[in-house]
Amino acid sequence: MSHDPLESRWLQALLPARDDARDDARAEVPGGAGHPSPLPYAANLIKRWSEPQRKYHTLDHLTAVLDRVDLLEEYAADPALVRLAAWFHDAVYLPERSTNEERSARLAERALPEAGVPAEKVAEVARLVRLTVSHDPADDDANGQVLCDADLAVLASPPDAYAAYAAAVREEYGFVPDDAFREGRAAVLRHLLALPRLFRTPYGQREWEERARANLRAELESLSPE
Repeated sequence: MSHDPLESRWLQALLPARDDARDDARAEVPGGAGHPSPLPYAANLIKRWSEPQRKYHTLDHLTAVLDRVDLLEEYAADPALVRLAAWFHDAVYLPERSTNEERSARLAERALPEAGVPAEKVAEVARLVRLTVSHDPADDDANGQVLCDADLAVLASPPDAYAAYAAAVREEYGFVPDDAFREGRAAVLRHLLALPRLFRTPYGQREWEERARANLRAELESLSPE
């Protein structure tokens, strides 16, 4: 049975996490043992990620984070749960609110049990979503390290792509006056630069750390009053 590419990626995340995962793997139609079809959940999430207020936190961002989870999969304790957390981590997103991560985690806590994910796995997904508030996973948090690295990898983009990212973030906060935005954005950049390490996986440290810090420093300098 063929699916839209993003639907297929949702199945890649959800089906291994369900309590009937082995049955799902053999089924032609992934409904599972007594569970609803997973595809309406994918449709709902895709609709959320397509909302008009989003300029950076879009389907492109979701796809990029999923791509990076794939790249870092070997470091995760449970890659399927990290992928589910990627799907939910900005599923609720209103730029003017500071509760997006919490509301996204609660969405996961409501939706995933219905979709057949056991309680302990739902709790891990929700924990990972909440971790994206700080992007500061513990040294023994393999799943958290992969999700946070995947989410922050945009910081290591080439200069033109980083500039486009920064511009999209500014557009999302278009309702904020310039002075207030510069102050708030500078605080975020300083918080990131103050972390002992931006990236926790060996790959992230090797491939992304130096370039990301250079981008952050350059953006912070650009925000300074002339």
